[in-house]
Amino acid sequence: MITFPNESAKYRTAREKLLKKEIELRRAMEAVAEARRALPPGGLVPQDYVFDGLDMSGKTAKIKLSELFAPGKDTLILYQMMFPRHPQETRDVATSGGTAKLARPDQPCPSCTALLDQFDGAVGHLEAAGFNFAVVAKTALENLVTLGRDRGWRNMRLVSSANNSFKRDYNAEDADGAQIPLLSVFHRDGDGIRHFWSSELGFAPTEPGQDPRAIGTCEILWNLMDFTPEGRPNWHEQLQYGEACCH
Repeated sequence: MITFPNESAKYRTAREKLLKKEIELRRAMEAVAEARRALPPGGLVPQDYVFDGLDMSGKTAKIKLSELFAPGKDTLILYQMMFPRHPQETRDVATSGGTAKLARPDQPCPSCTALLDQFDGAVGHLEAAGFNFAVVAKTALENLVTLGRDRGWRNMRLVSSANNSFKRDYNAEDADGAQIPLLSVFHRDGDGIRHFWSSELGFAPTEPGQDPRAIGTCEILWNLMDFTPEGRPNWHEQLQYGEACCH
């Protein structure tokens, strides 16, 4: 048992009780990860979707889904962001940078943008560990690239699905065209590219008074808040804070 300076016996007793719950949570997380890895093969991708993206020289190019897999790396982690934002989104739009030139309905979701701010730094590590990572959005490629420039993203592969049905086919767009945030994983095997897993928790009924936590285990910002005495505030990410962007 460890202790910290000047803590009371009451604090230590409560902390040890909490530690048992944290151990239970760790076990549950490991069990869920094990069950996820044991999923049977998912459905084969029905077509080699063609996206708009940038080639290795930075020029506009048509990029197939299969080309998002680097040689020897058979798993693709793909974040399907809400860009354009949801029609019911009421948060402020960007007021500086190239993204500010877009009309309100055409601007990106602040929460997706904040999440990708966090992911960008992890991509180099993911790739070194043997994984592929990309971001797909329904907006025109120019808008997506401009957002990346505004945010200072340096590592993520950005592709546009404006000219294909990928997001609709993979449940990241509803029947009315509204965008839905989704983290998806695809795996390549001898038969082709298969869908492995997506964050379906976002479609499940929510618990009263709880955050939906669709991809809660990897949302760094909100998980850090969970460590504090205040917990998660009644607050939402914004594209900009005050006069300056978070970058």
